[in-house]
Amino acid sequence: MTLATEAKFTKQVAEMDAYFNDNNSEDLSYAELDIFPDFLLERASEILSLHFDHNLLNVLPPEVGLFTNLISLDISNNQMKTLSPDICSLPQLRTLIARNNLLTTESIPKDFGLLRSLVVMNLSGNHFNEVPMQFMELTELKCLYIGANRVTNVPKEIVRLQRLEILYLGGNALQSIPEEIGYMQSLVSLVLSDNRLEALPNSLALLTNLQSLSLHNNRLSTLPPEIIHLNLVELSLRNNPLIVRFVKQMTYEPPSLLELAGRVMKVKNIKYSYEQLPASLVHYLDSSHSCVNPKCRGVYFTAHVEHVKFVDFCGKYRVPLLQYLCSPKCTTAPLVAVTSESESEDDDEEPPVVSRLKKVLLG
Repeated sequence: MTLATEAKFTKQVAEMDAYFNDNNSEDLSYAELDIFPDFLLERASEILSLHFDHNLLNVLPPEVGLFTNLISLDISNNQMKTLSPDICSLPQLRTLIARNNLLTTESIPKDFGLLRSLVVMNLSGNHFNEVPMQFMELTELKCLYIGANRVTNVPKEIVRLQRLEILYLGGNALQSIPEEIGYMQSLVSLVLSDNRLEALPNSLALLTNLQSLSLHNNRLSTLPPEIIHLNLVELSLRNNPLIVRFVKQMTYEPPSLLELAGRVMKVKNIKYSYEQLPASLVHYLDSSHSCVNPKCRGVYFTAHVEHVKFVDFCGKYRVPLLQYLCSPKCTTAPLVAVTSESESEDDDEEPPVVSRLKKVLLG
């Protein structure tokens, strides 16, 4: 999960908890309980928020149905293998957090889709091998976290979740994602990191509201060209074949003594002629190239660093161009890119282009 995504989820949960006062919120976390205690059941209908995380439950008991006004339920870090069908009779439930249990696809009640008030659901760290079809009926969902499971595919019916803003599928066994994800217009954050993806659907370019796309630790060798249309704030691609190959191509070979001597002569503007030097050396010195970094006066001959520069094309598209720098140190200095008239860059600040590239490479 990116920091921005995690912060948003934490804020939502905190705001939900802040809504409740001491009289209608019950916190029984870390109490080593394997059942709901009697005193809790006696006032079940009064409780709006229940924290029962870090206990010893191996099943969500039928008594959960007594909490008819429950809005928020946290049963994370138990030993739960199944949920009682009685959870489906909680019409007010908006937040369900059941991280780090032993839940499977088969353990989800068949009527789970009746929980149509659910807005936030976090089931990460369980044993799901598929995204349960019952989830596709939760049309009010805005945040769905089902990371660190064993999910191998995402049903195309996920497109029904048109209100979904955060979809977290990182840490699964996905080899592909359906084209239909591109039609989930409310998505702001899509996390697909730590999977086995080899390709992405072209439809991702339709996610006009998408701000964060996490793709690190996959098997991607290419990206769909249409992705250039996205206006992303965060894009993480590290540890994919396309980035590993790109970084290897940027390997810098230290300059030879001949090149170092030639660089000194060119930078110091030392004069030379055929009468003073062998013809081969004159030809070599004449073959120098200036470093493209405008803040660097250096030159290079054969030892250089490859650098990708993003340039505006027709004021609309940013296209990558390959250029060369004289040393790795130049990659830490500001690089000026050709921009459209609507953009300007301060010479003393790192341009957005370089900042974006760092986010892509480093995640």
